[in-house]
Amino acid sequence: MFISFEGLDGCGKTTQVELLEAFLEMRDVEVVGTREPGGTELGETLRAIVLHGQKVSPWAEVAIFAAARAELVDQVIEPALKRGATVISDRFVDSSLVYQGVARGLGIENVLQVNVLATKGLMPDRTFLLLVDEKLSEARVGEERDRMESESEAFRRLVGDGYRRLAEMFPERIVALDGTQSREQIARDVRKALVEGAI
Repeated sequence: MFISFEGLDGCGKTTQVELLEAFLEMRDVEVVGTREPGGTELGETLRAIVLHGQKVSPWAEVAIFAAARAELVDQVIEPALKRGATVISDRFVDSSLVYQGVARGLGIENVLQVNVLATKGLMPDRTFLLLVDEKLSEARVGEERDRMESESEAFRRLVGDGYRRLAEMFPERIVALDGTQSREQIARDVRKALVEGAI
């Protein structure tokens, strides 16, 4: 099983990744947790470049994220899935579709094509999208911010709208949840959705 969590910065996805990992591990499920960009030596190097380096062009962003993702699929996700582990990722392809495809204006389909090649067509079985508005995202991020977290409120609004659009495009995969709920309630909703989806 391959599960991803998505949403605006500060939506609580990293917390939910950790809670689901702990829940499954208590039930003797092998869990492999990862994040994007990152999760491999190359991925962490690229993460530093794209999040903490100088400004890069939108298509360069797409290429950097896709390269990190290709390595992650090849080195971590595919091997884990082949041995029957559950993979939980803090972001995956959907992030590129909204941050670069929508907010940077490159087009969802264009960015998707690049990523389908990079991931060999691999997509999560289930994606949990935690919805919060751009003002709450801004408030939760705090003072120390990477390059993406430092974007404007208008950029965040485009990202949020992009995520809602993806939820409509891929309802069989994406489960949209209210990210303003308590972390315990969100965790219960996540577990319930996984059971009901018979994954």
